[in-house]
Amino acid sequence: MTSSFTPVLSPRDPASAIFRETVPATYPWSGFVKKGQVIRIVDSEGCQAVDTLFYSTADHTERYSAQDTVLAQGTPYIGPGSVLYSNRGQVMAELVADTCGQHDTSAGACSCESNTVRFGQHTRYMHACRENFLIAVSRHGMTKRDIVPNINFFMNVPFDTEGGLAIADGVSAPGAYVELVARMDLLCVISNCPQVNNPCNAFDPTPIEILVWEG
Repeated sequence: MTSSFTPVLSPRDPASAIFRETVPATYPWSGFVKKGQVIRIVDSEGCQAVDTLFYSTADHTERYSAQDTVLAQGTPYIGPGSVLYSNRGQVMAELVADTCGQHDTSAGACSCESNTVRFGQHTRYMHACRENFLIAVSRHGMTKRDIVPNINFFMNVPFDTEGGLAIADGVSAPGAYVELVARMDLLCVISNCPQVNNPCNAFDPTPIEILVWEG
């Protein structure tokens, strides 16, 4: 957590959630969140990157746009009050609670190809977020071409003075969470990141939890 960050807590009781599921370490997940409903993503054990995409339920060609979101926010990071925009300039969701304060939407998702370039040929066989995304979107009639730049919840990606970025040690504590209210009917797609070659998961992927409440 950054020193200047003030957590924004949720008033919602997990016991009143209409949906609750644990996503095992390294696994994909997808689910629908209706307009007005609230989704909470919990970093159960801390320091676990959670790669996330949103698609319009009505038309999957409308999907999360990192570029439009960054432009509207004026910052490469996601935090309390951030509004997530689609590639059609429509509001998809708003972040209404956050106990971590460090979420990236610039570094994208790891893939077998990028792992090979960054960490060596011996890592090519390792499962990666892009493959998780492909598994998840294929369940909804989409293909690799539908995978776009994503949000990395709980991932610490600092920029240097020359505009370069790094993937640094995670800062999220066990039980840290974000909550988003859906502003349209959404398909949420998650890769509970399997990366073990950089510190985004403290080199040890762990489970996360997903909860949904009525608005």
